[in-house]
Amino acid sequence: MNANVSPAISTGERVWPTATSGSPTFSTPSARFDIADDVHSHRNPTDGESHIDGENSIDYRAPMALPHRPANERELKALAHPLRLRILRLCWQRELTNKQLAERLGRDPGTVLYHVRQLAAAGLLEPAPVRTGTGGALEKPYRAKARSWWLDDPPGAGAEAAFAPVEAVQEELRAAGPESVRMFVRFALHLSADDAAELGRRIQSVVDEYVATDGERLGSPAHGGLIVLHQLAE
Repeated sequence: MNANVSPAISTGERVWPTATSGSPTFSTPSARFDIADDVHSHRNPTDGESHIDGENSIDYRAPMALPHRPANERELKALAHPLRLRILRLCWQRELTNKQLAERLGRDPGTVLYHVRQLAAAGLLEPAPVRTGTGGALEKPYRAKARSWWLDDPPGAGAEAAFAPVEAVQEELRAAGPESVRMFVRFALHLSADDAAELGRRIQSVVDEYVATDGERLGSPAHGGLIVLHQLAE
């Protein structure tokens, strides 16, 4: 099965924005999935600071080619839940408070806060600078710690981790509505293990090109998607 709603992909050994495959590798908010400790990110090159503009703020960080490493237990647990993947995606798009996240997700603020704390403890989410919101009240937003991660699952990663990205994308599609879909592809092929790996590499290379130049299109609408290559049941 291959479902794509725009630049986000999962293949062989790497997974992109809410996608997994092979030995589930994770990818989040809209670029490659590396772990926060290894990420070298940058902000506005003119002043080195992140610009905050309330609801419309985006922490622009350029994707970089970085080595990936096995996920530790805390990281794997944090990423094995569809709601947390949706929180990461939303906090990639803009810095949001817990209340704002709860409103967008249609969930109880207490539930959302629990998941936010799990992501923060795993080093995937961080508090953004305090800002003044509507009415003059101070707000404490969160943001994804980096826009690009590479993170491999350790051996024995379970089905919960593998299907969390699929569930997250299903929820995102329902929230965005059918009119948001730009492309959908479903296919069946006979592939050896080497064929499947090569197909994954070729698809990944195309997405890599777009991710590498994403900073040039920050004024365009944000898109998300998922490509899953799996072996059919007998």
